[in-house]
Amino acid sequence: MLKHALLLLLPVMAGIAPAKAQLKTSTGTASYYAQKFHGRKTASGEIFDNNGMTAAHNTLPLGTLIKVTNLRNNRWVVVRVTDRLHAANRRIVDLTQAAAKKLGFIHWGLTKVKVEVVTKEFVNSLPILDLAMNPS
Repeated sequence: MLKHALLLLLPVMAGIAPAKAQLKTSTGTASYYAQKFHGRKTASGEIFDNNGMTAAHNTLPLGTLIKVTNLRNNRWVVVRVTDRLHAANRRIVDLTQAAAKKLGFIHWGLTKVKVEVVTKEFVNSLPILDLAMNPS
């Protein structure tokens, strides 16, 4: 019994906190991928396409659909999480160049955004689907 209790405490003693439950909405800074990543493999195993509508996020499960809203102009897109950010990166999301263009921040490189988890039903309910979603 003591052995099992120690195994449960080991991550805490090692300074490894349990993963926090991801909030459905968060705000922070967004950036976009450099062209050099086009054609490389993502964390999900897919080949990255800078013309698609995907994103990198560090805590949401791969495959999660997110609505990203540019807080400077209220433009928004829906993208699918297919990759992870570098651990030292303080941004909350890294988007494709296609998504950055739709959000209107391609010339600035960074912008403040709101990220919301959405469902496939939400995406399917949109009247105009020019989202160019990659197949799931």
